[in-house]
Amino acid sequence: MASLVALTPTLPRAAPPADFHAAFADFLCIDVANGDASPDTVRSYRSEVAMWVAWCASQIFDPATVTAMHIKRYRQALIEGGYKPITIRWKLTIVRRFYEAARNAGLRADNPAAGVKSPRVRQATEDFNYLCDDQLDKFLAAIPNPDEATGREKVQRLRNLLMVSMMALQALRTIEVHRANAEDLTERGEHLVLLVRGKTRDRIAYLRPDMARRLKEYLALRGKVEPDGAGTPLFSAVGNHRGGKRLSRRHIRVQTDKYLRAAGLKQPGISNHALRHTAGTLGYLHTGDLRAVQDFMGHADPRMTAKYAHVVDMATKNPALFIPAKLRGSAS
Repeated sequence: MASLVALTPTLPRAAPPADFHAAFADFLCIDVANGDASPDTVRSYRSEVAMWVAWCASQIFDPATVTAMHIKRYRQALIEGGYKPITIRWKLTIVRRFYEAARNAGLRADNPAAGVKSPRVRQATEDFNYLCDDQLDKFLAAIPNPDEATGREKVQRLRNLLMVSMMALQALRTIEVHRANAEDLTERGEHLVLLVRGKTRDRIAYLRPDMARRLKEYLALRGKVEPDGAGTPLFSAVGNHRGGKRLSRRHIRVQTDKYLRAAGLKQPGISNHALRHTAGTLGYLHTGDLRAVQDFMGHADPRMTAKYAHVVDMATKNPALFIPAKLRGSAS
C-alpha cells in the first residue's frame, strides 16, 4: 500500500468536483463551531480534507465516489504511517464531517465514513503528563530572573516568565497565550482579569496578584505596540527585526522547551500542554474543589475536569495504602 504523501495546504488536482468544494465551504462557514470557527480551526479542517483528497489521488480513487472500504484503507494507511489512535480519530472525524456536508447538500445519498470506527485509544484517561509541586518550582526557577536585567533583556525575561506562568499557573493553552490581547485585560476591583479566547468558548481568568503585578510591569516597560488584525498582542517579539509583532505558537513552544531542558525536566510528553495539565492537577490537589477547577480550565463538560480529581485521588486515596498487611522485611 502506498504511504501517505507529502501535503500542501491547498487541495491537489484530483480534488472533488466544484460542488463538493462549495458544500464544504458552506459547512466551514455555517456549521463548524456553530458558525463562529476561528481561522485556526478552519485551516485545520481544510488541511485534513486536503490530506484525505491527496491520499485518494495517490491511490487513484475518486473522492466523490468512494465507499466505506476506501475510508478503511485510509485508516489502515494512517496506522501504518505511525499516527496515534487519537490523531487518527480526529482525522476520520473531519472526513466524516466532510461527507456529511456533501450528503446534506444532496451531492451523495450516503456518508461513506459514517460507520468507519477509529482505532481503539488504549491510553487511560488519567495517563497524562504534568509537573508536581517541586518540579513546577524547579521549572519556574529555570527562567532567568527579570530583576537581574535591565532594558530590552528585562522586558524579554518578564514576557517569557509570564507566558509560561499563564500556562502552568492559570491553565491557558498555547493558542490562548498566542491569541491574548492587551484589550482583553480589565480591572475588577482589586483584581486584574483576562478574557481568555478559548477553543470553543471564551472564559474569564482572575490573575494571581503576583502575576498581575508582573504583567503590569511588563506592559509598562515594553511600551507601545501596534495592533494587528486580532488586536494588540499581549505577548510580542522584542528586538529590531520583529519587535512588537505577535509571538507565534511555535515561539511559545520553543521557549517552554528551553526552560524545561534547563530544569532537567524535558522528556517525551512534557511540553506546553503538560503545563496546562499541571495547573489543573495542582489546582485540584490544593483546593479539592472540582467545580472551581472546571471553571478555571474552561471545561464545558465536568467529565473532562474529573480526570484531574481522579489522578489526585488515585494517589491520596489508593486502597493499597489502607490494607494493614506489611511486606516482609518492612519497618514495623
